[in-house]
Amino acid sequence: MSPGASRPAGHRATDVVVIGAGHSGLAMSAWLAAHSIEHVVLERGEIAHAWRHERWDSLRLLTPNWLTRLPGYRYEDEDPDGFMAAQEVAQFIARYANYIGAPVRTGVTVRLVRPEANYFRVLTDRREWRCRAVVMATGAHGVARLPALAAGLPAPVRSLTARDYKNPRQLDAAGVLVVGASATGVQLADELQASGRQVTLAVGEHIRLPRAYRGHDIQRWMMAAGILDQRFDQVEDLVRARRVPSPQLAGTPEHATLDLNRLQERGVNIVGRLVGLDGTRAQFSGTLRNECAMADLKQARLLDTLDALAERSSLGARLGPAERYAPTRVDAQPRLSLDLARERIGTVIWATGFRPDFSWLQADAFDRKGRLRHQGGVVDVPGLYVLGLNFLRRRKSSFIHGAEDDVRELGEHLAGWLRRAPIPATLFAQATMAGI
Repeated sequence: MSPGASRPAGHRATDVVVIGAGHSGLAMSAWLAAHSIEHVVLERGEIAHAWRHERWDSLRLLTPNWLTRLPGYRYEDEDPDGFMAAQEVAQFIARYANYIGAPVRTGVTVRLVRPEANYFRVLTDRREWRCRAVVMATGAHGVARLPALAAGLPAPVRSLTARDYKNPRQLDAAGVLVVGASATGVQLADELQASGRQVTLAVGEHIRLPRAYRGHDIQRWMMAAGILDQRFDQVEDLVRARRVPSPQLAGTPEHATLDLNRLQERGVNIVGRLVGLDGTRAQFSGTLRNECAMADLKQARLLDTLDALAERSSLGARLGPAERYAPTRVDAQPRLSLDLARERIGTVIWATGFRPDFSWLQADAFDRKGRLRHQGGVVDVPGLYVLGLNFLRRRKSSFIHGAEDDVRELGEHLAGWLRRAPIPATLFAQATMAGI
């Protein structure tokens, strides 16, 4: 797109607006720049804003540092087998933005995105942009996903989402009920129990994994088995695959496994899925034993697959011995209710996941349940794309290292769209080009 006249602008124009300067948005910026496609990246706060301000203090990546990479850039420090803390991730992403020279406008909040005739209007709290394509890279963690029953929590009990929680000092000395036993839930339960509080963990469907297996991190095994590269068009039930909970993993210097057995050894009480609140009484599902048995079974099947992979590759003799782990311990009669007042539960932390926030998108792009309609990131609105969602194009899509392949494929689709689509005169009317 050739520069227009530099007269006072009613709006700014560019080929592509990327919304979000996290790792996904910056990876797309790098691809667009490499292909000489004019664009701008709009960020509501700072670069890597969510990593700086929307994570708990002790959080570390679930993936080892050697796996942390973006297009043309990777971790090259002295601890490849360690796990980055949240602020280290933010610094890594900020360095990448500087490395690629990304055209980021920080402190710009998008208020509305709307398709017009052959272009998009992007209204922000600063100015209006017009563009031919939009890439939504705001991620999968826009809004905490709370069950409807959360509204019935009795007033004396404090309610926090995983985003609200920062560290144990926020809480009084009373007990804590953590709802949800995926990666976030088990890590928060472990931290709070270690702080001297009595923690009860409400457990639903979960994925149990060892941190390391036969001498190697589980992520290296998952890569070798091709599991993380499985594509969205290769699974039978994609909706189900995108809802699979994150595995029970933690990134610690000890490379320790964190599962329900380990939590119980440390004093955490486990109960079934939270299904009701009746006054001060919390009610739990009776399916705890089944949920744990299913997680144990799936872990054993995965380890069978990894052992077979080792034998086929003739690596078995150079690896540690094959292992199988003790079944998850569950009481013969798991507890089905808990009186929050009597048990002195002062806080409930909802580790129940997140959903993306596209409240600013005014387009026929949502299904009847309010979910964005897209095929591997290509939204059902020509010229509109999304990045950073769970299992967007591959199982690894939500990981930092998963952005590279997704961005390459979506970038190629986007470039094809720009070649085919007409350039509307409206785009230039009273516009200043982004580079001026």
